[in-house]
Amino acid sequence: MSDDKTTAPRARRVGSVGAGLVGALVFVELVSGFLQGYYTPLATDVARHLDVSDADINWLEAAQLLVSALVVPALSKLGDLVGHQRLLLVAAVVTAVATWGIALSSSFPAYLVFWALQGVFTVWLPLEVALIYRRSIGLPDRAAATRRATGVIVAALEAGAIAGALSAGVFTGLTDSLWIVLAVPAVLTTAVVVVVHRYVESDHERAEGVLDGVGLALVSVSLLAVTGGLSLVRLVGAGSPWPWLTMAAGLAVLVPFARHELRTADPLIDLRVMRQPAMWPVQATALLFGVSVLGAQIPLSTFAQTDPDEYGFGLGLDSSSVAPIIGGYVLSLLVGALLFGRVSQAIAPRACLIGATGLVAVGYAALVPLHDSVAQVLACIVVAGLGSGALVAALPATAAAAAPEGRTGVATGLTNTAKTVGGSFASCVFGVALAVEAGTVASDHTAGSLSGYYTVWIVCSATAVVATVLLLFVPRLAFADPDAAAVTEVLR
Repeated sequence: MSDDKTTAPRARRVGSVGAGLVGALVFVELVSGFLQGYYTPLATDVARHLDVSDADINWLEAAQLLVSALVVPALSKLGDLVGHQRLLLVAAVVTAVATWGIALSSSFPAYLVFWALQGVFTVWLPLEVALIYRRSIGLPDRAAATRRATGVIVAALEAGAIAGALSAGVFTGLTDSLWIVLAVPAVLTTAVVVVVHRYVESDHERAEGVLDGVGLALVSVSLLAVTGGLSLVRLVGAGSPWPWLTMAAGLAVLVPFARHELRTADPLIDLRVMRQPAMWPVQATALLFGVSVLGAQIPLSTFAQTDPDEYGFGLGLDSSSVAPIIGGYVLSLLVGALLFGRVSQAIAPRACLIGATGLVAVGYAALVPLHDSVAQVLACIVVAGLGSGALVAALPATAAAAAPEGRTGVATGLTNTAKTVGGSFASCVFGVALAVEAGTVASDHTAGSLSGYYTVWIVCSATAVVATVLLLFVPRLAFADPDAAAVTEVLR
């Protein structure tokens, strides 16, 4: 109670979440986006530096996704217990250490360890949203203020991704030393530690409760088994029973996990909250959204670089001329994130979510008939990108609004975990789909067959359609501020 009383006057005095806080978090998310965009163009250079094949670099993505899925629930819960700023600072320090490790590593095992450890940065956004939501206590439009601020920091994330991709090319042109090139994100992550320490004020009193160790162990085993099974598909093929048995075992562990969480006074993931009408469709949407936002980007790049004269499909772009395609998509993500906060003020947040998933569905469905030119592909992915950008901003913000006090970190973190699991599953499925008829496609030029690309686009569209249907089960005025909801109800 004392925390709410001390925070509320401050919130009323500034009349918003706080420009200083949002400004600091904008920098943090710029660096987060920079990390996500910087390394992709360097993949081949890293492989040559470590003396491994290009295929081995895929293990880096798998390891980082696994660590992300494991640490986000635990760190989100700890954020609710000891303070979101404190955990954000810890996550920033770990990320900075790992990023310096990447820059200085000369062996593949060391690089793999540090790259996996760097996955801790995925908890930044959920902690930031929870921090914003808590800092807005006392505002009459608390949920709307959270959505606006989240849209701004997610826009910074997307801008950082653009800057990262462009900067990688600039720095590799300036120096032949790979460690200097890799030191750039290390310097930026160090700056994040300073910014969080000095400019993100902690006003969180330690909450009662403990970390649910048994629940954490069970969900970790489940995630390890599921993601391990996905990795086995890549190693031994979809025809082997071992990947599917491993994934089935991982899913089976969720049964004792659910029973434990329901009888625990302070669970890691409060399933009673998660099964509420305003919460479970959001988490399910995050899972389905991960399929397209995390799983479809590499196929998009490889399709754009496939030579249509030689293979009968593709755009025939090289690694430099593909930038307009990737840049257009990321820019549309940025615009979608910025528009989300304002659009959700004009219409109900639920309707905004439904509209966003609808755009993703339409954009990817349109790629099936419209993929013969740069203009066609760009138009389709911009439509999908607008919806995706809105969802990146919307999902953690709506989860925070639907969660009770003391559970915002867990709720927002779970959207990230669900998205990561969805992306891991999609990465496996799309890899198998693109390998169909691989004998007719040169593996050194493209990821797979045209039928495989059709599968990617159809699955991305179908999962978005399913998410749209699930969101119809959310109460109409969910996530809206109480006053706004009351006004809307009166005007009906």
